[in-house]
Amino acid sequence: MTGTPDETPTNSFVPGGSRRHRKARVSRVGARRSLVLAMAVPVASATLAGTSAFAADGTTGTTGSTVTAGSTAHGAGTGRPGTLTAADAQLVKNLNERIADKRLGPDVSGVVLDGDTDTTLWDHNGATALMPASNAKLATATTALTLLGPDHRFTTKVVYGDGTLTLVGGGDRTLTSAGLAEMTKAAVAGLKAAGRADVKVRVDDSLFAAPSLADGWNQGYYPTEVAPVRSLVVDGAAVQDTALDAGQVFAKQLTAAGITVDGQVGHATASRSAVPVAQHTSGPLSDIVKKMLKTSDNNIAETLLRMTAVERGVPATFEGGVQLVRQVLSAYGVSSDNFVLHDGSGLSRADRIPAATLAQLLEAITRTPALSSIVDGLPVAGEAGSSLGPEWGRFDDAHSKCAVGKVHAKTGTLTGAVALSGVTKTADGEWRVFSFIENNSTADPAGIKDAMDGLAATVNGCWA
Repeated sequence: MTGTPDETPTNSFVPGGSRRHRKARVSRVGARRSLVLAMAVPVASATLAGTSAFAADGTTGTTGSTVTAGSTAHGAGTGRPGTLTAADAQLVKNLNERIADKRLGPDVSGVVLDGDTDTTLWDHNGATALMPASNAKLATATTALTLLGPDHRFTTKVVYGDGTLTLVGGGDRTLTSAGLAEMTKAAVAGLKAAGRADVKVRVDDSLFAAPSLADGWNQGYYPTEVAPVRSLVVDGAAVQDTALDAGQVFAKQLTAAGITVDGQVGHATASRSAVPVAQHTSGPLSDIVKKMLKTSDNNIAETLLRMTAVERGVPATFEGGVQLVRQVLSAYGVSSDNFVLHDGSGLSRADRIPAATLAQLLEAITRTPALSSIVDGLPVAGEAGSSLGPEWGRFDDAHSKCAVGKVHAKTGTLTGAVALSGVTKTADGEWRVFSFIENNSTADPAGIKDAMDGLAATVNGCWA
């Protein structure tokens, strides 16, 4: 959810990147990514399908003292058959006990992967599709970075024609009034050079197709949790019509610079014959993704879903963006079985994603250099200003506080849904990838999050 201030990431890492038994799969993933970029879209997802990163051998591939993985308590699965190290066997035992925490309710799932050997260490209903909340942003970020590239930038323009300045939205959800002021200055200079002291102001947010609200969004979500999705906004305004609001800010800036604005600001589609007079370019997509993930910004996520569709030439709708998400997941070998997505933020209560899919996706992310900003953008346990910060009551109880600074994970919180998916490094230097989702628990929300944080601390091993 939104509501936390942005903070510059301070922990950059690539899980397992230098470990000797890390499998070299980057070239295969890179080849698939190149295929996605080269192909005209839309195409059938099956065209890009590849072997799952987790359809590997049935053992952990590690050495040392081992025990045999057997049946589990409480009906939880241990993952693939075979042998486990003593430490991993203890991890499985602890997770089997702690997943039964009554605060998590009956509809809970989880998967833990060995980040170095591509094997499943533990699985509890991992294939069950549950409401993922903001964990869906991992798929949105992956799709945008894969198809647009980490250096991609978004451009907002001002054009002039027939006595009218039109502010044209280009999908930059990070545009500020200061950035707009730079365009205003250029526009004013042009007007004065032409001997004009008055102008009409219009806004063009036609880049995105209707509807602006997704299936499964509650009315209480907008405009505070998410605004109707438009291609033009200034200062992240939480209003119903962000484009009109941006135009009004623009008009005020023109007035302050000595230009008379005739009439009210309104909507219009810029004429192709209109003359460009100013433009503003966003920061790189990699930085935008980090901000989105750190603070779980719903509006940025929805804009990125639409802009990826725009740039790839498919309809700039929720459906068009989701179509690309499916293609990209398939390209990385991530299963889309039981995968249902209606938006880019995870606010839709109709979204369903299995924990196994999120874990597979994170494993692919950690192996792909072009996606490093996702890893860098994951909130860190105890990191102030992020969605795992102390201001949100995360990782602050007796069991989980040992994992502060050690767990990097995407949060997800809706009424009736809490999720946590990420990576962590054990004291033995082993990387673990995990995803936990619960739905429909009736426990106190703070208690649910404490239980979820405890599972992550268990994966880290600090809560032994």
